[in-house]
Amino acid sequence: MLSDAYQPILERVFGFPSLRPGQADIIEAILQRNHVLGVMPTGAGKSLCYQLPALVLDGLTLVVSPLVALMDDQVAALRLSGVAAETINGNRSRSDNLAAWQQVSAGHAKLLYLAPERMMQPRMIASLQRLPINLIAVDEAHCISKWGPAFRPDYVGLSQLGDLFPDVPIAAFTATADRATRRDICEKLFNRSGRVFSQGFDRPNIHLAVQPRRNLQRTLLEFVRSHPGQSGIVYCLSRKSTENTAALLRSHGVAALPYHAGLDASERLEHQQMFMSQNGVVMVATVAFGMGIDKADIRFVFHTDLPASMEAYYQEIGRAGRDGLSADTLMLYGLADIVQRRRFIEESDADPEFQRHEHQRLNLLLGYCEGAGCRRQALLGAFDERLEEPCGNCDNCRNPPEVREGLVEGQKVLSAAHRTGQRFGAAYLIDVLLGNATTRIQEWGHDSLPTFGVGREHNKDEWRSIVRQLVAGGFLAADIGGKGGMSITPKGRRLLSGAETFRFRIDPQVVTGRSRPGPGSEEKHDALVERKDQELFERLRETRLTLARTHNVPAFMIFSDRTLTDMAARRPRTPAELKLVHGVGDVKVKKFGEVFLSAIDRHGTDQMQRGLTIGEGPPGMSRESPRIDSQDALERSRSESGNEGKQDALADRENRELFEHLRETRLTLARTHNVPAFMIFSDRTLIEMAVRKPRSLPELKSVHGIGDVKLAKFGEVFLSAIDTHVSAQVQHGLPSG
Repeated sequence: MLSDAYQPILERVFGFPSLRPGQADIIEAILQRNHVLGVMPTGAGKSLCYQLPALVLDGLTLVVSPLVALMDDQVAALRLSGVAAETINGNRSRSDNLAAWQQVSAGHAKLLYLAPERMMQPRMIASLQRLPINLIAVDEAHCISKWGPAFRPDYVGLSQLGDLFPDVPIAAFTATADRATRRDICEKLFNRSGRVFSQGFDRPNIHLAVQPRRNLQRTLLEFVRSHPGQSGIVYCLSRKSTENTAALLRSHGVAALPYHAGLDASERLEHQQMFMSQNGVVMVATVAFGMGIDKADIRFVFHTDLPASMEAYYQEIGRAGRDGLSADTLMLYGLADIVQRRRFIEESDADPEFQRHEHQRLNLLLGYCEGAGCRRQALLGAFDERLEEPCGNCDNCRNPPEVREGLVEGQKVLSAAHRTGQRFGAAYLIDVLLGNATTRIQEWGHDSLPTFGVGREHNKDEWRSIVRQLVAGGFLAADIGGKGGMSITPKGRRLLSGAETFRFRIDPQVVTGRSRPGPGSEEKHDALVERKDQELFERLRETRLTLARTHNVPAFMIFSDRTLTDMAARRPRTPAELKLVHGVGDVKVKKFGEVFLSAIDRHGTDQMQRGLTIGEGPPGMSRESPRIDSQDALERSRSESGNEGKQDALADRENRELFEHLRETRLTLARTHNVPAFMIFSDRTLIEMAVRKPRSLPELKSVHGIGDVKLAKFGEVFLSAIDTHVSAQVQHGLPSG
């Protein structure tokens, strides 16, 4: 069986007892030397699908990636797990690139990461053709398709790979590809001969919400404040808006950084590294930021403007919640966005067929925004995927909007547009309908029109919503030339004659948080951590941050939030128990185990010194009072585990205390090794440690996500941390789990 070839490596290097659903099929197809296209949701483990075969096969695996930061992060993470990986890119010095190439050419590297433009240089191709290449992996493969949401000319040259390396399997991966894009990728990369594996697009841990843009600043501030201390992305359409929005957030105490193409490369890199390595940083960015960002604990994505398409929207929100824990998204949009997006398409140099295709994609997105049904069903439907039941977790499911028959309202707006010569914008038409005799209306004599004042049954905001929905529905067209006049489309003329129907939704009140649950919703969407486990979780996150800074890697590369959550619940005491935590492999046990175990021990000691009993909160704090940001993450991890014993452990304050101690241990290690904390161990691994409390290296190795190399590097540190925590409990007469 092929699994016999990769299972030992999966456990020894990555610390995973098994693969996720869908990964095995892709990995085995690659090992059988098939060309493969893997369409997998963000966070589903795409990188493991080529990293694991790379370690099974003899020779070198080439990985084509669009972003230098992503390559650097993945190489750093692989090295922490004991894998010989290299990258050659423009951010490194010539001597560093030369040293990397010497390692590759000498056969000492298993993976080489390259950007597409460097990969396809004739000199590089000639050099690579002399090496024993066993696999070529193309990440973000949708960039090769002109139908994709992020077409990059640099990717076009990759269509030559099949001819340049005729006997080498090509594995392409993307999280964002509709049917046309998938077909285009297969045609360009392997002449339609590859096998396509689509795991589906559903990301049930992401809460979807869309609102008409009313008060942008207030809505943004309320949304960000509802995620205190958490990392997130705010997407803006322009560079100026990016700078202004970042400044607004900073003025209200939020650690916000701008990111756009107008910044010099060094400043962009500095901001990205801060975002990757620190907790609680909010990146305010144009769409130039985010592709391939390997940060697992992004808790929210906010759009100040309408994205370019459903594919772009899916890709951008998909950067949240890669650790499988709950994440929130909110998109704001307005009539001006629709006009602007239409203008972008009309003024492009693309051929008419491509423009028509882009208009269709925009219409699909507008239908999603204005729809009254389940957001998740609509989103998945755009990718030819069916969700049988409403999700119960999006804004429409939780607060179903009222939908009304709008024939009369639609005809009033269209009549006003017709009688005013189809040359005025929405605000003017609304004033006519409301009977506002402005100076301009009187100058044009439009206060004497039959439609003047016929719309007083609605207020200005309601008419704005109706006009927006008429434009989105294709009944009205805004002047693409920039003057803003509203003209009646053929579909609108049919509505005037009664041959078309129009229904409009009543925009709900602005809600920045999650309100009452709808049918079918589950508590796991609203809670991740037991309140009494919160302190340990935070302590473990701090430990992770320290380690991340030490190792100069993003925090999630030490351990994910999911691992920290598991660790806080389990409170492992030994490396063996730590190894049972999800996401803790042998290498990370060796590298970071002692630090996190020590953090858990210290947490228990502090708890005893405060005289707290298991399950109690700090003095003066109500058990019902709100906790700090990662509380939701831990509770959700508990509720999703399906393991009653684990749930009981997470309900124990001791687990949370130990989890915090482990996070501090991880943070210390991260600083020592100059890597982001997550590269030591994930939060999920720390949580499992906190629950299991391993007391030996074999026990620590059984924690999820701990491989041999990390066990050797960090195991003793984490075991010591757990021992300290447990000993302190015993000294104070508390149960030790």
